[in-house]
Amino acid sequence: MIQIRRLSSSDIDFQEELRSLLSFEISLDDEIDRTVIHILNQIRKYGDEALLELTRRFDNLDITRIDQVELPRNQWQSALEALSRDQREALEQAASHIHLYHEKQLAQSWDYVEPDGTRLGQKITALDRVGLYVPGGKAAYPSSVLMNAIPARVAGVNELIMVTPTPGGEKNPLVLAAAAICEVDRVFTIGGAQAIAALAYGTATIPKVDKIVGPGNAYVATAKRHVFGEVGIDMLAGPSEILVICDGKTDPDWIAMDLFSQAEHDEQAQSILLCPDETFLDTVAKSMARLINTLPRREVIRTSLENRGALIKVRDLEEACLIANRIAPEHLELSVDQPEQWVDSIRHAGAIFLGRYTCEALGDYCAGPNHVLPTSGTARFSSPLGVYDFQKRTSLIQVSAEGASRLGKIASILAKGEGLEAHARSAEFRYR
Repeated sequence: MIQIRRLSSSDIDFQEELRSLLSFEISLDDEIDRTVIHILNQIRKYGDEALLELTRRFDNLDITRIDQVELPRNQWQSALEALSRDQREALEQAASHIHLYHEKQLAQSWDYVEPDGTRLGQKITALDRVGLYVPGGKAAYPSSVLMNAIPARVAGVNELIMVTPTPGGEKNPLVLAAAAICEVDRVFTIGGAQAIAALAYGTATIPKVDKIVGPGNAYVATAKRHVFGEVGIDMLAGPSEILVICDGKTDPDWIAMDLFSQAEHDEQAQSILLCPDETFLDTVAKSMARLINTLPRREVIRTSLENRGALIKVRDLEEACLIANRIAPEHLELSVDQPEQWVDSIRHAGAIFLGRYTCEALGDYCAGPNHVLPTSGTARFSSPLGVYDFQKRTSLIQVSAEGASRLGKIASILAKGEGLEAHARSAEFRYR
């Protein structure tokens, strides 16, 4: 059995129970923080020398020169060619879907001209160089390469630098194959906080980037937090989350496995089911008890569900949507009849999966939308990773002589109101 929490929205203490269920503070571990700060300072001060020493120590690599951490392009291509036909086709088809979706996000420059000849607009440009962090070794995620590299490529990023640790020299062929498919520019076998530092500050071997994206462990996340401002970062992600709203008509085994699909990420992941049918909640609980022992990561799943999971009875689907907006989940499944009618009721979610056949796992790998999503309630104010994260906007202002008189009068009045006389006179000089 799984001792998963059972709640009801009609309980007098439901709001407090929900608050307790959702509480998760991404707190800094003091020891990790101190270690990361030391590593960042070492890389900033000693560059390649420190990077070589740290890579040998943490990844147990037998290397004597830092240039040995760069993988030549023919190794990525060889990894791609060595894949089974099924694996290669899956990667290539997923890449195609992701590319097609992200092409729709591509922003274009624009401008307009006012009656007095003043031209105003916005110039869209891609970032020059982006760093992609990809976990390596046995815990390797080729899907992360696709989801981070492809939108950068669509945006027009000039250079994509990938770093991936290879503990004990173990290189994951799927990760390298994904790098070949995405046509990244350079691949370095470094990881941890030292890789983040090298990308942020630059060394003689590792080029400094403008933005760092990609998942990592606590040391990587802490390093990204510290280098933000020196470079851009994608987001500070918390544990993975899934919220399923079901009307009680979906196969309970499907729902149980959807909840498992996030719980298997780690013990802090969160899986919640909202349903107005209490009998269905009972049936899903039975499915979970029966299916969990068929999975290799069952102990991780069990811990996740017992610590942070819940089956919640709601009054109706309308109330389920209200609760969903309170939670603002990373992934939200609408496993109901006519899911389209409920989409407008959902205001806060990283991604919405509509209908009984749309499991969240398809979004993780190949549907097309990005799987890098806001967690821990941050969907209230942030968005999935996309092409727009690799583009920046620059304002364009070209004022005509007539416009200088019209706008100058306005600017002069406001500048004097703020006590900035030089601003006012700068505008007044251009009056006609």
